[in-house]
Amino acid sequence: MAFDIGRKILRIVMAGALVFCCSLAGYAAQHPSSPEWVTPAVGAPHLIQRVFRSAAAKGDVSYHIYVPDSYEADPARRFPVIYWLHGHGGGVQALPHVVEYFDRAMREGKMPPALVVFPNGMPESMWCNSKDGAVPMETVVIDELVPQVDAAWRTIPSRAGRLIEGFSMGGYGAARLGMKYPELFGAISLLGAGPMQREFLASVGPGNLAADRARILERVYGGDQAYFQALSPWVLAEQQADALRGRTRLRIAVGDQDVMQGPNQAFVAHVSRLRIPHTFHLVPNAAHQPLRLLQALGDANWEFYRAVLGGASASGPTGDAAILRSGGR
Repeated sequence: MAFDIGRKILRIVMAGALVFCCSLAGYAAQHPSSPEWVTPAVGAPHLIQRVFRSAAAKGDVSYHIYVPDSYEADPARRFPVIYWLHGHGGGVQALPHVVEYFDRAMREGKMPPALVVFPNGMPESMWCNSKDGAVPMETVVIDELVPQVDAAWRTIPSRAGRLIEGFSMGGYGAARLGMKYPELFGAISLLGAGPMQREFLASVGPGNLAADRARILERVYGGDQAYFQALSPWVLAEQQADALRGRTRLRIAVGDQDVMQGPNQAFVAHVSRLRIPHTFHLVPNAAHQPLRLLQALGDANWEFYRAVLGGASASGPTGDAAILRSGGR
Protein backbone atom coordinates (compact mmCIF):
# COMPACT_ATOMS: atom_id res chain seq x y z
CA MET A 1 0.00 0.00 0.00
CA ALA A 2 2.73 2.44 0.99
CA PHE A 3 4.65 1.42 -2.13
CA ASP A 4 1.62 2.22 -4.34
CA ILE A 5 1.17 5.59 -2.67
CA GLY A 6 4.84 6.34 -3.20
CA ARG A 7 4.56 5.46 -6.88
CA LYS A 8 1.52 7.74 -7.27
CA ILE A 9 3.38 10.62 -5.59
CA LEU A 10 6.37 10.04 -7.83
CA ARG A 11 4.15 10.11 -10.94
CA ILE A 12 2.56 13.37 -9.77
CA VAL A 13 5.94 14.96 -9.10
CA MET A 14 7.30 13.80 -12.47
CA ALA A 15 4.21 15.08 -14.28
CA GLY A 16 4.53 18.43 -12.51
CA ALA A 17 8.18 18.60 -13.42
CA LEU A 18 7.35 17.84 -17.05
CA VAL A 19 4.76 20.61 -17.14
CA PHE A 20 7.23 22.99 -15.52
CA CYS A 21 9.97 22.10 -18.02
CA CYS A 22 7.56 22.45 -20.94
CA SER A 23 6.50 25.85 -19.60
CA LEU A 24 10.13 26.91 -19.38
CA ALA A 25 10.76 25.67 -22.90
CA GLY A 26 7.74 27.59 -24.17
CA TYR A 27 8.89 30.72 -22.36
CA ALA A 28 12.40 30.35 -23.76
CA ALA A 29 11.02 29.95 -27.26
CA GLN A 30 9.04 33.19 -26.89
CA HIS A 31 11.87 34.99 -25.03
CA PRO A 32 15.14 33.87 -26.63
CA SER A 33 17.24 36.49 -24.85
CA SER A 34 20.21 35.35 -22.84
CA PRO A 35 19.49 36.06 -19.15
CA GLU A 36 22.65 38.17 -19.05
CA TRP A 37 21.15 40.67 -21.49
CA VAL A 38 18.24 41.40 -19.13
CA THR A 39 19.08 42.19 -15.52
CA PRO A 40 16.67 42.22 -12.58
CA ALA A 41 14.92 45.55 -12.11
CA VAL A 42 16.52 47.70 -9.41
CA GLY A 43 14.35 49.65 -7.01
CA ALA A 44 15.54 53.21 -6.36
CA PRO A 45 13.86 56.64 -6.44
CA HIS A 46 13.47 57.99 -9.98
CA LEU A 47 15.09 54.87 -11.45
CA ILE A 48 13.23 53.03 -14.22
CA GLN A 49 14.08 49.84 -16.06
CA ARG A 50 13.36 49.56 -19.77
CA VAL A 51 13.72 46.63 -22.16
CA PHE A 52 14.08 46.87 -25.94
CA ARG A 53 14.38 44.35 -28.74
CA SER A 54 17.91 44.03 -30.06
CA ALA A 55 18.71 42.76 -33.53
CA ALA A 56 22.39 42.46 -32.65
CA ALA A 57 21.78 40.43 -29.47
CA LYS A 58 18.88 38.57 -31.10
CA GLY A 59 16.67 39.15 -28.09
CA ASP A 60 15.67 41.57 -25.37
CA VAL A 61 18.18 43.92 -23.74
CA SER A 62 17.59 45.95 -20.59
CA TYR A 63 18.86 49.25 -19.29
CA HIS A 64 18.05 51.47 -16.32
CA ILE A 65 17.54 55.21 -16.50
CA TYR A 66 17.47 57.86 -13.78
CA VAL A 67 14.87 60.57 -14.45
CA PRO A 68 15.15 63.84 -12.48
CA ASP A 69 12.15 65.58 -10.91
CA SER A 70 12.28 68.38 -13.46
CA TYR A 71 11.65 65.92 -16.31
CA GLU A 72 7.98 65.56 -15.33
CA ALA A 73 7.69 69.09 -13.95
CA ASP A 74 8.73 70.69 -17.26
CA PRO A 75 7.30 68.58 -20.13
CA ALA A 76 8.60 70.96 -22.82
CA ARG A 77 12.19 70.67 -21.72
CA ARG A 78 14.89 68.44 -23.18
CA PHE A 79 17.70 67.00 -21.10
CA PRO A 80 21.33 66.06 -21.60
CA VAL A 81 22.23 62.42 -21.05
CA ILE A 82 25.00 60.80 -19.04
CA TYR A 83 25.79 57.27 -20.20
CA TRP A 84 27.26 55.71 -17.06
CA LEU A 85 29.14 52.46 -17.68
CA HIS A 86 29.63 50.08 -14.78
CA GLY A 87 32.74 48.12 -13.87
CA HIS A 88 33.67 44.45 -13.82
CA GLY A 89 31.10 42.15 -12.26
CA GLY A 90 28.03 44.11 -13.36
CA GLY A 91 26.56 47.30 -11.96
CA VAL A 92 23.16 46.27 -10.60
CA GLN A 93 24.10 46.13 -6.91
CA ALA A 94 25.74 49.56 -6.93
CA LEU A 95 22.95 51.30 -8.84
CA PRO A 96 21.02 52.64 -5.81
CA HIS A 97 24.18 54.32 -4.47
CA VAL A 98 25.13 55.90 -7.80
CA VAL A 99 21.55 57.06 -8.37
CA GLU A 100 21.41 58.61 -4.88
CA TYR A 101 24.69 60.42 -5.61
CA PHE A 102 23.41 62.01 -8.84
CA ASP A 103 19.92 62.69 -7.46
CA ARG A 104 21.25 64.57 -4.44
CA ALA A 105 23.65 66.61 -6.58
CA MET A 106 20.86 67.67 -8.95
CA ARG A 107 18.48 68.48 -6.10
CA GLU A 108 21.14 70.64 -4.43
CA GLY A 109 21.92 72.45 -7.67
CA LYS A 110 25.52 71.23 -7.85
CA MET A 111 25.00 69.96 -11.38
CA PRO A 112 22.38 70.54 -14.08
CA PRO A 113 19.44 68.13 -14.30
CA ALA A 114 20.21 65.24 -16.64
CA LEU A 115 18.99 61.82 -17.58
CA VAL A 116 21.45 59.14 -16.47
CA VAL A 117 21.40 55.93 -18.51
CA PHE A 118 22.88 52.78 -17.01
CA PRO A 119 23.42 50.27 -19.82
CA ASN A 120 23.68 46.57 -19.06
CA GLY A 121 27.30 45.76 -19.91
CA MET A 122 27.20 42.24 -18.45
CA PRO A 123 29.84 41.23 -15.89
CA GLU A 124 32.79 40.95 -18.28
CA SER A 125 31.93 42.34 -21.73
CA MET A 126 34.63 45.04 -21.57
CA TRP A 127 32.08 47.19 -23.44
CA CYS A 128 33.32 45.90 -26.79
CA ASN A 129 32.34 43.31 -29.38
CA SER A 130 33.89 39.97 -28.49
CA LYS A 131 36.20 38.58 -31.15
CA ASP A 132 33.99 35.53 -31.72
CA GLY A 133 30.87 37.71 -32.16
CA ALA A 134 29.04 36.04 -29.27
CA VAL A 135 28.63 39.31 -27.32
CA PRO A 136 28.20 42.33 -29.63
CA MET A 137 28.19 44.82 -26.75
CA GLU A 138 29.60 47.82 -28.63
CA THR A 139 27.05 47.35 -31.43
CA VAL A 140 24.18 47.09 -28.95
CA VAL A 141 25.18 50.26 -27.10
CA ILE A 142 26.09 52.45 -30.07
CA ASP A 143 23.76 51.29 -32.85
CA GLU A 144 20.74 50.39 -30.74
CA LEU A 145 20.71 51.78 -27.20
CA VAL A 146 21.62 55.40 -28.00
CA PRO A 147 18.93 55.71 -30.73
CA GLN A 148 16.47 53.89 -28.45
CA VAL A 149 17.05 56.38 -25.62
CA ASP A 150 16.70 59.35 -27.99
CA ALA A 151 13.44 57.94 -29.35
CA ALA A 152 11.91 57.07 -25.98
CA TRP A 153 12.95 60.09 -23.86
CA ARG A 154 13.17 63.87 -24.24
CA THR A 155 16.92 63.99 -24.75
CA ILE A 156 19.16 66.54 -26.41
CA PRO A 157 20.06 64.15 -29.23
CA SER A 158 23.41 65.57 -30.21
CA ARG A 159 27.03 65.17 -29.14
CA ALA A 160 26.68 68.36 -27.09
CA GLY A 161 23.99 66.65 -25.03
CA ARG A 162 25.85 63.41 -24.31
CA LEU A 163 28.54 62.56 -21.75
CA ILE A 164 29.92 59.03 -21.56
CA GLU A 165 31.43 58.15 -18.20
CA GLY A 166 32.47 54.98 -16.43
CA PHE A 167 34.44 53.37 -13.66
CA SER A 168 37.10 50.65 -13.98
CA MET A 169 35.94 48.42 -16.87
CA GLY A 170 33.37 51.14 -17.51
CA GLY A 171 36.09 53.80 -17.66
CA TYR A 172 37.90 51.72 -20.25
CA GLY A 173 34.59 51.37 -22.12
CA ALA A 174 33.93 55.12 -21.92
CA ALA A 175 37.41 55.80 -23.31
CA ARG A 176 36.91 53.33 -26.14
CA LEU A 177 33.42 54.36 -27.17
CA GLY A 178 33.87 58.08 -26.54
CA MET A 179 37.03 58.23 -28.64
CA LYS A 180 35.79 55.94 -31.38
CA TYR A 181 32.51 57.85 -31.80
CA PRO A 182 33.28 61.55 -31.23
CA GLU A 183 30.27 62.42 -33.38
CA LEU A 184 28.04 60.94 -30.64
CA PHE A 185 29.69 62.06 -27.40
CA GLY A 186 30.85 65.58 -26.62
CA ALA A 187 32.53 64.59 -23.35
CA ILE A 188 34.32 61.57 -21.90
CA SER A 189 35.02 60.87 -18.23
CA LEU A 190 37.30 58.05 -17.09
CA LEU A 191 37.23 57.09 -13.41
CA GLY A 192 39.83 54.57 -12.23
CA ALA A 193 39.74 53.19 -15.76
CA GLY A 194 41.18 49.82 -16.65
CA PRO A 195 42.68 48.10 -18.52
CA MET A 196 44.52 51.18 -19.81
CA GLN A 197 47.82 49.47 -20.58
CA ARG A 198 49.08 48.53 -24.05
CA GLU A 199 49.05 44.79 -23.34
CA PHE A 200 46.32 42.91 -21.48
CA LEU A 201 48.07 40.89 -18.81
CA ALA A 202 46.55 38.93 -15.94
CA SER A 203 49.29 40.33 -13.70
CA VAL A 204 48.24 43.99 -14.19
CA GLY A 205 45.32 45.05 -12.00
CA PRO A 206 43.75 44.09 -8.67
CA GLY A 207 45.51 40.96 -7.43
CA ASN A 208 42.31 39.12 -6.55
CA LEU A 209 41.04 39.39 -10.15
CA ALA A 210 44.01 37.87 -11.98
CA ALA A 211 42.04 34.73 -12.88
CA ASP A 212 39.17 36.89 -14.16
CA ARG A 213 41.54 38.81 -16.43
CA ALA A 214 42.95 35.58 -17.85
CA ARG A 215 39.40 34.43 -18.60
CA ILE A 216 38.46 37.79 -20.15
CA LEU A 217 41.47 37.71 -22.44
CA GLU A 218 40.22 34.42 -23.88
CA ARG A 219 36.46 35.08 -23.92
CA VAL A 220 36.43 38.68 -25.08
CA TYR A 221 39.64 39.05 -27.08
CA GLY A 222 40.05 35.44 -28.20
CA GLY A 223 43.42 35.28 -26.47
CA ASP A 224 44.66 37.69 -29.14
CA GLN A 225 46.77 40.62 -27.93
CA ALA A 226 46.59 42.18 -31.40
CA TYR A 227 42.79 42.26 -31.17
CA PHE A 228 42.96 43.81 -27.70
CA GLN A 229 45.41 46.44 -28.92
CA ALA A 230 43.32 47.29 -31.99
CA LEU A 231 40.38 48.07 -29.69
CA SER A 232 42.40 49.90 -27.06
CA PRO A 233 42.02 53.59 -26.17
CA TRP A 234 45.75 53.99 -26.99
CA VAL A 235 45.16 53.16 -30.65
CA LEU A 236 41.81 54.96 -30.83
CA ALA A 237 43.39 58.13 -29.42
CA GLU A 238 45.99 57.99 -32.19
CA GLN A 239 43.38 57.35 -34.88
CA GLN A 240 40.92 60.00 -33.66
CA ALA A 241 43.26 62.70 -32.37
CA ASP A 242 42.18 65.25 -34.99
CA ALA A 243 38.48 64.56 -34.37
CA LEU A 244 38.90 64.84 -30.60
CA ARG A 245 41.26 67.78 -30.43
CA GLY A 246 39.41 70.96 -29.52
CA ARG A 247 35.97 69.32 -29.73
CA THR A 248 35.72 66.74 -26.94
CA ARG A 249 36.10 67.33 -23.21
CA LEU A 250 38.21 64.55 -21.70
CA ARG A 251 38.54 63.97 -17.96
CA ILE A 252 40.76 61.31 -16.42
CA ALA A 253 40.72 60.69 -12.67
CA VAL A 254 42.37 57.97 -10.63
CA GLY A 255 43.19 57.54 -6.96
CA ASP A 256 46.78 57.64 -5.76
CA GLN A 257 46.10 54.32 -4.00
CA ASP A 258 44.48 52.69 -7.03
CA VAL A 259 46.34 49.79 -8.63
CA MET A 260 45.38 51.32 -12.00
CA GLN A 261 47.26 54.55 -11.23
CA GLY A 262 50.34 53.64 -13.31
CA PRO A 263 48.48 52.67 -16.51
CA ASN A 264 46.27 55.76 -16.23
CA GLN A 265 49.26 58.07 -15.87
CA ALA A 266 50.91 56.40 -18.87
CA PHE A 267 47.74 57.00 -20.88
CA VAL A 268 47.67 60.64 -19.79
CA ALA A 269 51.23 61.02 -21.11
CA HIS A 270 50.07 59.41 -24.36
CA VAL A 271 47.17 61.82 -24.97
CA SER A 272 49.48 64.70 -24.00
CA ARG A 273 51.90 63.66 -26.75
CA LEU A 274 48.97 63.56 -29.16
CA ARG A 275 48.00 67.11 -28.07
CA ILE A 276 44.50 66.01 -27.05
CA PRO A 277 43.28 68.50 -24.42
CA HIS A 278 42.28 66.89 -21.13
CA THR A 279 42.16 67.32 -17.39
CA PHE A 280 43.85 64.80 -15.12
CA HIS A 281 43.19 64.32 -11.42
CA LEU A 282 45.42 62.14 -9.28
CA VAL A 283 43.15 62.00 -6.26
CA PRO A 284 44.83 61.64 -2.84
CA ASN A 285 43.73 58.93 -0.41
CA ALA A 286 41.48 57.23 -2.97
CA ALA A 287 41.66 53.58 -3.96
CA HIS A 288 39.64 51.64 -6.54
CA GLN A 289 36.24 52.92 -5.37
CA PRO A 290 33.98 54.98 -7.68
CA LEU A 291 31.98 57.04 -5.19
CA ARG A 292 35.04 57.67 -3.03
CA LEU A 293 36.85 58.91 -6.12
CA LEU A 294 34.01 61.23 -7.13
CA GLN A 295 33.62 62.60 -3.62
CA ALA A 296 37.35 63.23 -3.30
CA LEU A 297 37.31 65.29 -6.52
CA GLY A 298 35.30 67.89 -4.60
CA ASP A 299 34.26 71.06 -6.41
CA ALA A 300 36.27 70.08 -9.50
CA ASN A 301 33.76 67.31 -10.08
CA TRP A 302 30.76 69.64 -10.10
CA GLU A 303 32.60 72.14 -12.27
CA PHE A 304 33.15 69.42 -14.84
CA TYR A 305 29.48 68.40 -14.91
CA ARG A 306 28.35 72.02 -15.11
CA ALA A 307 30.73 72.73 -17.98
CA VAL A 308 29.68 69.63 -19.91
CA LEU A 309 25.95 69.53 -19.20
CA GLY A 310 25.18 73.21 -18.71
CA GLY A 311 26.28 74.24 -22.18
CA ALA A 312 23.75 72.09 -24.04
CA SER A 313 20.53 73.86 -24.99
CA ALA A 314 17.57 72.41 -23.14
CA SER A 315 14.84 74.33 -24.97
CA GLY A 316 14.77 72.15 -28.07
CA PRO A 317 16.87 70.45 -30.71
CA THR A 318 19.15 72.53 -32.91
CA GLY A 319 21.98 71.78 -35.31
CA ASP A 320 22.81 68.08 -35.35
CA ALA A 321 19.96 67.55 -32.90
CA ALA A 322 17.75 67.41 -36.00
CA ILE A 323 18.18 63.61 -35.91
CA LEU A 324 15.58 63.50 -33.10
CA ARG A 325 12.99 60.78 -33.66
CA SER A 326 9.34 61.21 -32.89
CA GLY A 327 7.74 59.51 -29.94
CA GLY A 328 9.96 60.80 -27.13
CA ARG A 329 8.37 60.22 -23.75
